[in-house]
Amino acid sequence: MKDTLKPGIRYVHKFIVPPSKTVPALYPESEEFMAMPEVFATGFLVGLLEWTCIKATNPHLDWPQEQTVGTHIDVSHEAATPPGLEVTASVELILVEGRKLVFTVEAHDGIDLISKGRHERFVINKEKFSAKLGTKRRSA
Repeated sequence: MKDTLKPGIRYVHKFIVPPSKTVPALYPESEEFMAMPEVFATGFLVGLLEWTCIKATNPHLDWPQEQTVGTHIDVSHEAATPPGLEVTASVELILVEGRKLVFTVEAHDGIDLISKGRHERFVINKEKFSAKLGTKRRSA
C-alpha cells in the first residue's frame, strides 16, 4: 500500500445499463429471475459499487500485486433503473484501518438516487491469496 491510501479519496464511475445487467440476466438458470422485470439487478449494482471502489484505490496500491476484495456491503436499492440509463456511482474512502478500507457509496441513474450505503474492502497480496485458495481447493 502506498502512503497516499488515506481517507478522503473519492471516485466517480459512470456505466450505461445494458440488458445483460438486468434481473433476468443475473441467473438465467432461474425460472423466477427470468420472469422478473428487466431492470438493473441488485447483484450487478453491488458489483458496480465494488468496481468503483477498486478504481478509487488501485492508484494507491502496488497493483496488480496488491488488490482489494469486498468483505462487507450494506446498501439500499431504492429505485428501479431500466436498460439504457446511465448510472453514476460515487464513492469516498472514509476509513483506513490497517488493510481494512471503509467507503461510503451511492449511485444515481440520472432520475433517482438508486443506492446508498457503506462498503468494506480488504487489501490483499494476490499471490498469497491465490495460494490460500489453492490449498482450499485441494482440501475440498
